Amino acid sequence: MGRAGTYGANVRPAHHRRASAHPAAALARGALWPYGRRDLIMGPMGDDRDSMLLEDARRLLPRITAVRREIHRAPELGTTLPRTQQTVLRELSGLPLSVVPGDRLTSVTATLTGARPGRTILLRADMDALPQTEETGLDFASATPGVMHACGHDTHTAMLLGAARLLAARRERLAGRVVFMFQPAEEICEGALPMIEDGVLETPEGRPVDAAFALHITTRHPSGTVHLRPGPQSAAADMLRITVRGRGAHAAAPYRGLDPVPVACEIVQALQTMVTRTVNVFEPAVLSVTRVTAGTASNIIPDTAEIAGTFRTLSDATRKTVRDGILRVADGVAAAHGLTADVELPDVTPVVSNDPDFTGLVTRAATAVLGPERVRTLPHPIMGAEDFAFVLQRVPGAMAFLGACPPGQTPGQVPDNHSSRVVYDEAALAVGAAVHQPLI
Repeated sequence: MGRAGTYGANVRPAHHRRASAHPAAALARGALWPYGRRDLIMGPMGDDRDSMLLEDARRLLPRITAVRREIHRAPELGTTLPRTQQTVLRELSGLPLSVVPGDRLTSVTATLTGARPGRTILLRADMDALPQTEETGLDFASATPGVMHACGHDTHTAMLLGAARLLAARRERLAGRVVFMFQPAEEICEGALPMIEDGVLETPEGRPVDAAFALHITTRHPSGTVHLRPGPQSAAADMLRITVRGRGAHAAAPYRGLDPVPVACEIVQALQTMVTRTVNVFEPAVLSVTRVTAGTASNIIPDTAEIAGTFRTLSDATRKTVRDGILRVADGVAAAHGLTADVELPDVTPVVSNDPDFTGLVTRAATAVLGPERVRTLPHPIMGAEDFAFVLQRVPGAMAFLGACPPGQTPGQVPDNHSSRVVYDEAALAVGAAVHQPLI
């Protein structure tokens, strides 16, 4: 049976529109807001309904939690998430949405059109898991060996499905459109760009969506609190791969070869010195070597040694300083010992930079729902990376963190994202579903 027959008439075949190239002028501040900046700066039209949004979400919490646990039990990796996609399609079925399953990726894009004209806001959730074995002991723990939702993407998906259901119930009171972006492959940074290329940021009128928003869950903050900041919030991430090339020999006669192992060790140490001596102390940069490999036997000096890791920065200038430094150090140290070094520095993601005006709107909207004591400004950026940055490169928007530290625990002192033992307070999922709504 075709997709339309399986999921209802609201599901259309995936299309392959390429995202239009937006000229630099269109990315200038305010240029993507055809309704002017005033409606953004003024924030949502708050009224007594705002205080009811959280109550509505709490009534929906059993369904949100059940969906989260279903996804958690069956985690999937990378670009191919068939079971997760089926769950999303099932939950969206019957709602007044236009739903497009992805073809290149197992993504889902759904659009809700309000009763009146207005802005188009994109809401995004990532859906993929991580390649690690779960050790939480939860009764709904992963049933897939070596795969776990350790970064909370199961909660992101469930919260956005809840938000879609709540917003659909208010469709007659909405102005504009909501695009729901259910994205695979965030963990390998291969999900956002293909969806952008397929047109997820384009409206039917051929212009970009007006703004975009995403939530990320964490145990670093008290449950049910929302945290964000204007400007750079999460780091750009880049990979480093260095191959030191020497000449193999017997371990008993190293002078007959060119040993790459001590040279690789020297490069690792010199890279850390380079960061501390060349990067402005007020500009964060983190370079981590996470793998050094060489050799096949204890009595053989190998031909090569390999170094791998990442570096993370918060500005283009610092990114260039670190990239140039890696090249200089690797080449220079290797040459000093008569060896060579091949350096690869693949780009991964840019900085997540929150639009200041839209960040203000999110802050006011969340405050209207939760109260001022539960909406907080992050004191500084974090050095984690996120491919939602590709969306924010193209349209104004923001990402916020949702606290979900378990009851009775101390935030920051319990396992957090990417831990095999991370546990989130599921009561926070109602907050996540609720805070999406007043942005529309």
